[in-house]
Amino acid sequence: MEKEPILISACLLGLSCRYDGCGKDYAGIGSLHGLCAMIPVCPEQLGGLATPRIPAERRGDRVVTAAGTDVTEQYERGAEQALRLAGQFGCRMALLKEKSPSCGCGRIYDGTFSRTLTEGNGVTAQLLLEHGIQVFGENQLDRLKESLNGRKEERSE
Repeated sequence: MEKEPILISACLLGLSCRYDGCGKDYAGIGSLHGLCAMIPVCPEQLGGLATPRIPAERRGDRVVTAAGTDVTEQYERGAEQALRLAGQFGCRMALLKEKSPSCGCGRIYDGTFSRTLTEGNGVTAQLLLEHGIQVFGENQLDRLKESLNGRKEERSE
């Protein structure tokens, strides 16, 4: 039986695509091996932004860097490309980096660069949700696994 494809923020896999150019290991991500086919994506890079890059945060409908540059267009382009990948691979779920102006779902930084969180979604997370793709953050691995197991049971019936 084929594994369920899920879109996953490439940075969660330890790839050096974070804004600071560093890689980071995220506890528990390895537990997804065998449960799904992970499709890595970095919307910021897909949108044309370099790595490393100046940190950015959402301010309403805009995305602005700490230096004041509006990078909304790049974030929107990256979100469209991530959605396209999800469609090409048949992804109905995504595991995205929490708090990110691109991938954050539910809570993101508020645009003041003071590390203050506010309710909201990143550009990519919002677009995926609008197209019916379930979005999970890295601290929701248990919920994602439950969804994967539920889909696996549906396919085997």
